[in-house]
Amino acid sequence: MTVVAAALVDGERRVLLQQRGPGRSMAGLWEFPGGKVEEGELPEPALVRELKEELGIDVEAANLAPAAFASAFVGDRHMLLLLYVCRVWDGAPEPLDATALRWARPDQMSALPMPPADEPLVGLLDAFL
Repeated sequence: MTVVAAALVDGERRVLLQQRGPGRSMAGLWEFPGGKVEEGELPEPALVRELKEELGIDVEAANLAPAAFASAFVGDRHMLLLLYVCRVWDGAPEPLDATALRWARPDQMSALPMPPADEPLVGLLDAFL
């Protein structure tokens, strides 16, 4: 299973995280917004679609910079998480598919509970940003 996610970075070097809602696997954990790549879909258009569905923002694929990836098992399935950095989008992010949104610097993220695939990406973001 391929999943795409975005590190939306603001002018203060903060990254937007969303909290997984109740009734979902890993409920309450903070994650990078994104979602599954559907069959026949390329990663960048999938992430553009997911950001519109989850946050109500418009992102152009040209503004997505590949940053890192992580590999983890989710239940009995293997997940490959592709993380992109994005600094330009249109609209104000809203929690359309999450309990809450939070802006945090990478050095603050280690104190937040995150899914196993997201955790190793935090250190890479800290070095990258």
